[in-house]
Amino acid sequence: MELKDRFNQLCFPFTQDQNLIDSLWQEIETKYAEKSRHYHNLEHLQNMFSELESVKDKVSNFSRISFSVFYHDVIYDASSKSNEEKSAEYAKIRLQKLDMNQELIVAISNQIIATKAHQKSDDQDTNYLLDADLSILGKDIETYLEYTKKIRREYSIYPDLLYKPGRKKVLQHFLALENIFKTNYFQEKYEVQAKENIEFEISLL
Repeated sequence: MELKDRFNQLCFPFTQDQNLIDSLWQEIETKYAEKSRHYHNLEHLQNMFSELESVKDKVSNFSRISFSVFYHDVIYDASSKSNEEKSAEYAKIRLQKLDMNQELIVAISNQIIATKAHQKSDDQDTNYLLDADLSILGKDIETYLEYTKKIRREYSIYPDLLYKPGRKKVLQHFLALENIFKTNYFQEKYEVQAKENIEFEISLL
């Protein structure tokens, strides 16, 4: 399904105002199409949704997780350490326009913030969101290396002298986690390959 159609369907239960839905979508599209984005773009969202479709029957609130996908990287600045918080705040303001109840808005905001540290959550839907977000780590090595090039381009403002140690720290953080993937489904699908990919990238840095 096209992302725009998916977003439309997602908003319909909350509002019949097509102009509002269109303007919210336009904002999302513009943000994810920024020139500085080589990986954190609309293709990343599309990939996340294709991963989540395969566990749709296991997700308790697919509407909530879908809004979290659309807004989780809406603010993305490679030089900032608060992208997730800013994205969560941005989502709150936009979702209030849909007359969404406050409890749901807070739940979406919390899911977005969870994508910062990628720690296992008590909320299983959040774990599925985190796993879909990191699914690229467990792809075949060609796809993984292409992803690493895109990430490097997003951080092109930093010379190798700064980038490589920073990247290594991020990768070692993933390896230090008990499991990179929090759900059985994604663990079985991607865990082994993800660790191999990460170790290989570390050896190149």
